[in-house]
Amino acid sequence: MLDKVKKMNELRKTQSRIQKQLEEISVSDSSGDYLIRIRGDKKIEEIRVNGEENKDLKDLINSVMKQVDKKVQKKMQSQLGDLGLDL
Repeated sequence: MLDKVKKMNELRKTQSRIQKQLEEISVSDSSGDYLIRIRGDKKIEEIRVNGEENKDLKDLINSVMKQVDKKVQKKMQSQLGDLGLDL
């Protein structure tokens, strides 16, 4: 039991470290009048249309992505639980 708790703590630490590394990655690209910049954790940092930032669109997309992440996480936890790997 203690080994399982230690392993879970190690997994959480590793996950946190990887998350921080992903947040440091940033990629941007543009096409015509559009520019978008996204971090490695798939969070949109900036959307520009005709040189002007579109904060509402950025916030909307990030909100939807967060909802998807929660559903995926719930599904994964359920499947890991079925394998006896509750996290």
